[in-house]
Order: sequence, then C-alpha cells, then structure tokens
Amino acid sequence: MEHYLLEEETYQIIGRCTEVHTELGVGFSEIVYKDALEYEFRKNGILFAREVQYQVKYKDIILPHQFFADFVVFDSIILEVKAISDLTNEHFEQTINYLAISGMEVGLIMNFRKPKLQYKRVILTER
Repeated sequence: MEHYLLEEETYQIIGRCTEVHTELGVGFSEIVYKDALEYEFRKNGILFAREVQYQVKYKDIILPHQFFADFVVFDSIILEVKAISDLTNEHFEQTINYLAISGMEVGLIMNFRKPKLQYKRVILTER
C-alpha cells in the first residue's frame, strides 16, 4: 500500500473541506468557503493560520510584492481554496511556487465550484 507524505494530515484537511462542500454546496465565492473552513478547523482543533504572507527572494533582494497562502495547516501544508469552473496547470504551478518559497513540501488545491469537491495534492520533490 502506497503512503503519501503527511497522509493523515492531508486526509483531515480533505475531510473538513468535504464537510464544508457538503454543507454549503456550490456557488459561493472563495471567501465564504474560507470562512467556513476556518470554523471547521477551529471546531476540530486543527492547527492553522490564514492568509500567511511570504516574501519572494530574488538574487540578493526581497521583491516588493509578496504572496499570501490561503491557509497553512499543521505548520506544514499549504491549502489553496478555489471556486472556479476547473483547475488548470496554472493553479498547480502557482502552488509549486508557493511550496518552494515557503520551504514546505505538501500543498492541497481545493475547488468548491464542482458538484463533487475537486482537489489536487501537490508534492514538491525538488528544492
């Protein structure tokens, strides 16, 4: 049986996202799903931070624009929340970049716009 990096933690996150999707359904904006996820994480004792800011280093400077991860869960997983018609390679590439800059190895992209919750697990294998 194959095991994934941070498998138990990602299953807990997917479970909370499924709960939110089941309760709210489709059609809301991302911010609504994020608010509901924050509630679920708190209620279930899941360690998280919301809108975590990361700086981008370029050569010997820090660039003036930062990025904000929707959530960092368990201090080790970046969670990106989407409410779009479909996930694309752009979302996958964005998450890879977030992982590289943050120093984390595991990301989850959740899309709440589909009738069934759509998600992708993203693993950064190279640094």
